[in-house]
Amino acid sequence: MQWPENIQKKLRELPDEPGVYLMRGREGAIIYVGKAASLRKRVQSYFRESTFRRADPKIRGLIKSIKDFDILVVKSEAEALLTEGKLIKEYKPRYNSFFKDDKRFPMLRIDLHKPFPLFGICRIDKKDGAHYFGPYASAAAARAALEFVEKRFGIRQCRPTVPDADTYKHCNNDIIRHCSAPCVGKVTPEEYRERVETACAFLRGERPEFIKEIRSQMEEAAAEHKFEEAAALRDMMLLLHRAIKERALVRKSDKMRADDAQAGLEELARELQLPKPPRVIECFDISNISGTYAVASMVAAVDGVPTPQRYRRFRIKTVEGSDDPRMMAEAVGRRYSRLQKEGAAFPDLLIVDGGITQLRAARAVLKELGVDLPSVGLAKQFEELVRDEKPTVRLPKDSPARAIVTGLRDEAHRFAISYHRELRNKRIRESALDEIPGIGKKTKERILAHFGSFARLRRASLEDLQNAPGIGPKTAQLIKDTLEAS
Repeated sequence: MQWPENIQKKLRELPDEPGVYLMRGREGAIIYVGKAASLRKRVQSYFRESTFRRADPKIRGLIKSIKDFDILVVKSEAEALLTEGKLIKEYKPRYNSFFKDDKRFPMLRIDLHKPFPLFGICRIDKKDGAHYFGPYASAAAARAALEFVEKRFGIRQCRPTVPDADTYKHCNNDIIRHCSAPCVGKVTPEEYRERVETACAFLRGERPEFIKEIRSQMEEAAAEHKFEEAAALRDMMLLLHRAIKERALVRKSDKMRADDAQAGLEELARELQLPKPPRVIECFDISNISGTYAVASMVAAVDGVPTPQRYRRFRIKTVEGSDDPRMMAEAVGRRYSRLQKEGAAFPDLLIVDGGITQLRAARAVLKELGVDLPSVGLAKQFEELVRDEKPTVRLPKDSPARAIVTGLRDEAHRFAISYHRELRNKRIRESALDEIPGIGKKTKERILAHFGSFARLRRASLEDLQNAPGIGPKTAQLIKDTLEAS
């Protein structure tokens, strides 16, 4: 495989040191995070022909998807392990299968929804809306971090949700632990929350000025031969340094992607003669097999970056058989008639996957709606932008504009295929009921409506089935036996 010059250059400059590598796909999205004792040996191994030939399908898929990569150099393999886990949990790359719910290392947790938040140590991220910091290499490092933020920022340690004067009677933390004592009004609730927010910023690596204090404490502990305490402070300090470097790397990568995206949008505006770069782009695709379970997908990009919260999917309702242009017309019509009714903003550019027939079908619907929306088709053979009454536009292979439009088209295709597969699998699951004598269409619909989904039906006990309307003991037993065998 021939790799782009940016990858070849980075491969030549890889250090022979431990670290973490971040593989990036289209649009710069992180698709895999890994650790290495030697970044040079590990990362270079992905780009060898022998690796690709011997690899399993998952690794081959990863290798073919890599468009760029970044590295983080660390001081030890242990630090690489922690950093890898933290990044995987943060970005959830599609090719990673481990560390998503890492429970091995301690973390600090704080619930900012509480009136007087306080920190605690835990090992499980419960996805409960609280903020988690870490993971730390050891329980000692986590305790050192907890003690530092409590003392340095005056965070309370007492357990009552809302501490008051009665709480204060049994507490000396304002004296021995430098607690700011919001319970008796030594600080206002607003001042206490400012302290909490500063502590959180520190733990995220956003306040590096406090690291000097940790270093001083570490040196003091070492001078007094308190080596375990010094080691815990050292581990905490290393984690904070990593957080600072990670933030810098992410900011730099995000800036590079934003610059590339802006260049691509400006190129699209020039090539398509648009009045301004298309800040919001929507792209449609159709998926069906011989007209069955026909669906359409719409994906969107804002400032050149895919924005999943704007994605939509459509079950085709008015078209039978294989007629992609009419299906495209239905999806486009449903999308923009709704925006029109809601008075919502329209995108700056519409892209339809396919050639001139799909584009004309989409434009005909837009004309019926009275919507003037710049629109193009993306023909796959040469990745050309089709414009109907104007010459097609063939973008250079390495152009940022081509990366944006083909990336959106691929994302629309993935989104449509996933919806089509979901409907097909649902039909396959539900077809198990068709094999049961005496279960007609209406009975089947009544059963599924009662249980809400096929998954709930499969989990139902024999008693639950017998209590369902219209099902006797014999039919309930037949359903149970059939589902257990399928």
